[in-house]
Amino acid sequence: QVQLVESGGDLVQPGGSLRLSCVGSGFTFSNYPMTWHRQAPGQERELVARISSSGTNTNYADSVKGRFTISRDNAKNTMYLQMNNLKPEDTGIYYCGYRISLYNWNWGQGTQVTVSS
Repeated sequence: QVQLVESGGDLVQPGGSLRLSCVGSGFTFSNYPMTWHRQAPGQERELVARISSSGTNTNYADSVKGRFTISRDNAKNTMYLQMNNLKPEDTGIYYCGYRISLYNWNWGQGTQVTVSS
């Protein structure tokens, strides 16, 4: 059974930092590029960052470049998102996921990040 479990979300003040984790099981984690997406209330889910299967290549949304870092440890079946200098507009539910076909994704349950003073 495929599982993706996110953790690390919290309430943090603007300018603060958080580290999100995503643990995968039930599939060959190291075979898949992985992503972090987020969804704010009333908005569509948007791509935040993507990492290749080996971890060599990464891509970021313009809104988070220079503040967020995506990484993975394939030996631990775990992906991370280090988020620094957080802003209120970073608030949302953060999901890890991977594409299994053109139109289908596997997603975790999400972890809530709230940036507020």
